[in-house]
Amino acid sequence: MTAVVSLSGGVGSWFAARRWIDRHGPKDVVLLFADTLIEDPDLYRFLDDCATDLELPVTTIADGRDPWQVFRDERMIGNTRADPCSKILKRQLLRRWVAANTHGQVDLIVGVDFTEDHRLPAIARNWEADGHRVHAPLCWRPELHKDDAIAALLDRGISPPTLYGQGFPHNNCGGFCVKAGQAQFVNLLRIHPDRYAHHEAEEQATRVHIGRDDISILRDRRGGDTKPMTLRDFRERIEADPDDFDSSDWGSGCNCFAPQLPFGPST
Repeated sequence: MTAVVSLSGGVGSWFAARRWIDRHGPKDVVLLFADTLIEDPDLYRFLDDCATDLELPVTTIADGRDPWQVFRDERMIGNTRADPCSKILKRQLLRRWVAANTHGQVDLIVGVDFTEDHRLPAIARNWEADGHRVHAPLCWRPELHKDDAIAALLDRGISPPTLYGQGFPHNNCGGFCVKAGQAQFVNLLRIHPDRYAHHEAEEQATRVHIGRDDISILRDRRGGDTKPMTLRDFRERIEADPDDFDSSDWGSGCNCFAPQLPFGPST
């Protein structure tokens, strides 16, 4: 039976693979990474280190489009309620690969820890519908957390992904995410202003391409009314007052195996 690890580039997915292999061995294990083409350069270094540590190659797949190309093709901009980027560039791509490259029941290994186990029912429903089984090794006893994974990384001489040290809650999409909240976008603006500028320009271009000026990633809820707030609007607001944002709003994160799953800031 094939075991497919969704190796996302985060420490949780590496630790899940490590625990699975330590218990079951490396036979028929596939480390599968779906590339969105807007990743932080250090993610690829981390994947190489994971492959060395796990003594297995990483299989990289990609749709060929980045999230903004998907948004234009789908004629919508992703936001906290809808994530066509994760759906197309991650979930659907992973499912197609599994269908085309495996036979029979597959063990799906995910990097969900015990603080996120509310994600598992949705993940299991999606994959069990295709006859596969879902496993979350970080939820095995003793239950382990992301901090445990980072400690294990350091013990094995592996440097954690750079984005974690920069205050980002995940190591995906270069610190960008359509489900991110105001706090994460402020962090992106301050740490990687070039990346923020790229996404700001892409959002403007996508609004023009679709022909709508009433759509955006963020929402402005000040004053009791909710209205679209572009990344340009948000940047100008922060430039005018660096503290004019919700510092507790980290939003939610995309998940490779199931949509609409909550994610909070790292601690």
